[in-house]
Amino acid sequence: MSETGTVLVTGGTGYVGARCIISLLERGYSVRTTVRDLRREAELRAMIAKEVDPRDRLHVCTTDLTADRGWDEAAKGARYVLHVASPVLVRAPKDPDELIRPARDGAARVLRAAIRAGAERVVMTSSVAAASRRVGGPDCEYDETVWTDPDAPGVDAYTRSKTIAERTAWEIIGAEGGATTLAVVNPSVILGPVLGRDFSPSIGLVQRLLAGKVPGLPRLGFDFVDVRDLADLHLRAMTNPAAAGQRFIGAGEFAWMADIARVLKAALGPEAAKVPTRALPDFVLRLVGLFDRDLGAMNGYLGHRYTYSSAKAQSVLGWKARPLEETVVDCGRSLITIGAV
Repeated sequence: MSETGTVLVTGGTGYVGARCIISLLERGYSVRTTVRDLRREAELRAMIAKEVDPRDRLHVCTTDLTADRGWDEAAKGARYVLHVASPVLVRAPKDPDELIRPARDGAARVLRAAIRAGAERVVMTSSVAAASRRVGGPDCEYDETVWTDPDAPGVDAYTRSKTIAERTAWEIIGAEGGATTLAVVNPSVILGPVLGRDFSPSIGLVQRLLAGKVPGLPRLGFDFVDVRDLADLHLRAMTNPAAAGQRFIGAGEFAWMADIARVLKAALGPEAAKVPTRALPDFVLRLVGLFDRDLGAMNGYLGHRYTYSSAKAQSVLGWKARPLEETVVDCGRSLITIGAV
C-alpha cells in the first residue's frame, strides 16, 4: 500500500541513512535528504538505485550539522523527520568536543527546524551507548530506562556525544515541541549488506576478519542489529502513535567475535580463508590498547556479556530482528562484491 507525504532524512549518504531512504521509497514516500557536499549526490543516487527506482521522489539538499544554514529549507513541508546524521571521526579525538559539539548542536538544529516546519514527528538515531552503565561492571541486560552518565570516569567521546545529543533532543522537544513529537531509536552494533564504501565503522569488524587483518579472535562480544531491520524500526517509530515520547532499543542477537568468524567460514568457504580461528589472549589486546586508543576502549568489554533488550520495540511496534547468520553472511558477501576485502 502506498504511503503519502515527504520525509526528511538527514545524512543520506550514511550507512543507516541510505537504508532508511530505500525503505521510505519502497513504501511510497517522497524523500528529501541532506548531504554536506552536493558532489556526492550522484554516488547517493547510484546506491539507492541498487535497491529501488526513486523516480522523481528523491531530492537532495546541502546542510551541515555545524551550521544553521539550510535546515529550515530542508525541513519545509516535511511530514516526518528522520535525524540519522551523526558526526563520524575515523579515530577517537584527543578533544571530545570534536564529536560532542556537532552531535549536540546538530540535534538541536534539526529538532528546531522540524518544529518550525510543523513536522508531525522526529525520529532520532541515538545508540545503546546512551543506555548503558559502567563498562567493566557485572554482566547484565539493559533496557530503555537506563541512561548513561556522560560524566562518569572512563566514558569515551563517542558515548558522551550520543548521550548528550539525545538528552538535548528530549529537552528541546519537551520545552519547544508543541505538536511535534519525538521518538528515539537506540541501535546496538550495526551490520548487514553494504551499498558502497561509505559504511558504518562497525562493518570494519567483518571487513577486517575477511581480509585477515586481525591476528586472532579476542573475547569480545556484542548485540548486533541488521541495518535493514534498523531502517524498519525507524519507520515503525515514525508512524506508530504509541511511539511518541519513547525510546526504542534496536538489538538482535548477542555474538562473540568467534561466533562471527565461524558463520563467515561456514557460509563463504574459500572466500573466508583468511578469517582467523585461534583465540587472542586478553593480555594482547590490552597491550595493543596502550598504543591504540580505539582498541584500548574495548578493554572493558573483554570477556563480558552486556546485552540490550528490544522487548519494547517488539511489543509496542511489532518489530522483529532477523537471524544473525543472515545479517553476517549478507554483510560479508556485499563486502566481497564491492571489492572491500
